[in-house]
Amino acid sequence: MGSAARQPLFSFGVIADVQYADIPDGRSFLGVPRYYRNSFLVLQRAVETWNQHGNLKFVINMGDIVDGFCPKDQSLAATKKLVREFEKFNGPVYHMIGNHCLYNLPREELLPLLKIPGRDGNAYYDFSPTPEYRIVVLDCYDISALGWPQDHPNTIAALKILEEKNPNSEKNSPAGLEDVERRFVKYNGGVGEKQLQWLDSVLQDATNSNQRVIVCGHVPMSPGVASKAALLWNFDEVMNIIHKYDSVKVCLSGHDHKGGYFVDFHGVHHRSLEAALECPPGTYSFGYIDVYENKLSLVGTDRMPSTDFES
Repeated sequence: MGSAARQPLFSFGVIADVQYADIPDGRSFLGVPRYYRNSFLVLQRAVETWNQHGNLKFVINMGDIVDGFCPKDQSLAATKKLVREFEKFNGPVYHMIGNHCLYNLPREELLPLLKIPGRDGNAYYDFSPTPEYRIVVLDCYDISALGWPQDHPNTIAALKILEEKNPNSEKNSPAGLEDVERRFVKYNGGVGEKQLQWLDSVLQDATNSNQRVIVCGHVPMSPGVASKAALLWNFDEVMNIIHKYDSVKVCLSGHDHKGGYFVDFHGVHHRSLEAALECPPGTYSFGYIDVYENKLSLVGTDRMPSTDFES
């Protein structure tokens, strides 16, 4: 094989769960340390490293740009500060919506700030960086008790799901829920009917065009890759559509901060990326993905392990 054969078709940067806030360090509900101010330094280092690489076509931020504990009067300024830092990357940056984004700002403010090309408040979209590939970005809080107006049908549908599935008065608590039922908490969400139809049509189109597909969403889509309490509400419906097509090779997500890797029974690789928020000062978590014709390779930095996705 000549060196040309080993060149990737393209490469792109990845980072997840920066969750910046100008507040002292804290801990998650499970007691894991969180470094709210340092996460900005992790992002700065990521952007510098991506620019030094010199050959990254774009960057994908896997959601949760600002933390829910960010004081609400600072939410807008903090989000703008983070977006400006991402924009120092020499190329396009693609964002997606996470629960912490929605704790801070409603969709109508968030989507324009993050330049998410959705319509009617929807935040799902796709793009083709090269003719051989399609990137699909899901809106995992389409059906959600967060971010939509209280009387919106999507809010009402979400509250109904939580009422039926989660008997706890605190709907962010999975206490007493078993196995994958633990996903029915307020900080997760679901993909609505219209988006499911859209996903199906995009994957059909990609298949017809002989394109391979990378699916991205803030919330993990397989119980094999993440904590049972950090899964998309209707991951089964989403994966049923994905499994209909051989074109999808990889599903990338954030949200479950410890990260994970799993290959499902259809051979789809799931990679949940380690959170920038949980990096102690002087450590980092970000990377870039080299995309080849028949494999992908995540080159991770520090707390984000490198992973080969052989297809």
